[in-house]
Amino acid sequence: MATVALIGTLDTKGEEYAWIAERVRSHGASIVTIDVGVFSGSAADIGAAQVARAGQADLTALRAARDRGAAMRAMAAGAASVVLALYAEGRVDGVLAIGGSGGSSVASRAMRELPVGVPKLLVSTMAAGDVSPYVGESDVTVMHSVVDVAGINSVSERVFGNAAAAIAAMAAAQEARRSAPAGERRPLVGLTMFGVTTPAGDEAREELDGLGYEPLVFHATGAGGRAMEKLVRDGLLAGVLDLTTTELADDLVGGVLSAGPHRLEAAGERGIPQVVSLGALDMVNFGPRETVPGAYDDRTFVIHNPTVTLMRTTPEENAELGRRIGAKLSRARGPVTVLLPLRGVSGIDKDGGPFRDAAADARLFAALRGALTGASAEIVEVDSHINDPGFGRDAARHLHRLIAAR
Repeated sequence: MATVALIGTLDTKGEEYAWIAERVRSHGASIVTIDVGVFSGSAADIGAAQVARAGQADLTALRAARDRGAAMRAMAAGAASVVLALYAEGRVDGVLAIGGSGGSSVASRAMRELPVGVPKLLVSTMAAGDVSPYVGESDVTVMHSVVDVAGINSVSERVFGNAAAAIAAMAAAQEARRSAPAGERRPLVGLTMFGVTTPAGDEAREELDGLGYEPLVFHATGAGGRAMEKLVRDGLLAGVLDLTTTELADDLVGGVLSAGPHRLEAAGERGIPQVVSLGALDMVNFGPRETVPGAYDDRTFVIHNPTVTLMRTTPEENAELGRRIGAKLSRARGPVTVLLPLRGVSGIDKDGGPFRDAAADARLFAALRGALTGASAEIVEVDSHINDPGFGRDAARHLHRLIAAR
């Protein structure tokens, strides 16, 4: 039987959780309740005091301090620790939570700690706005509660009932996968791609597939890079073919597709093989042209579509990107191969293209060469454009060589 963990502030949402627990059971799943309510006295399977201890806090002290922010942080950390332990023991097949901003924040922290693929459903009053703080780089499913989580009425009964049916079905599927005999699976590798590096990405994907891998393609839009790095940290990937590192340019300059300052670090920390190139580092992404800061008005732009404006990076920015990439890869604990496409790094950084700037690319290459150190790192200079036939294929073969040598 599948088991669903219910994470909630049972001091304020006890009635609603009791109702939804019964609905989940009616769909054939068992329940484990996790109480994250600081002032709760509920008889949960895992009580608030135990959750607080798991978050390195004391429930009595949290109550006495009456610092809601500190209490929520402690209970969020505790809930994450508890849920991970239950999952590791094979006692949880899915997670469900309902709540407002506070409850959503606590429960989603625990959800994000679970591996991708484990069902996670958050019913929240906050779902109609920006849900990125709750989802992060994970696969949290967010459902709008429509009405507040304040009793059971004719609307919440339908919404919560749908949530109960959904998590029970998802958990049953997860339990079936967990219980099934382990079949032969191809090693998973991550591959980053952008519209302007698609020919290289497609060629690499086909080559990796032929070499016996299952390539997972991530669109380098910020969320894509973060998602790939989460899978690396979860231990799911055997290697990474990071053809398209453009998110680093957005992080440096302030574009809208940044994956954060720690992009290009997970594979190195994990020690898995990685092949890295410089796809689309000639550009920073903004929204519609009118949203680009006026300080950049003298720069070169390409209107990619009505909602995406591309701005050419400068030689100075390219040099800094080269230094940052070299420093990150120098710290890698596993083997690294860097491929430099000497004739251009994107579909519009080519002879006759609007972003062609050989001097800027040269600054990128030179800074990376100077910053990359370490016996496990090598640089391969390729006298071609990143999208020329053969570049993606050879990149895949380089990764295969690194993986096979381990």
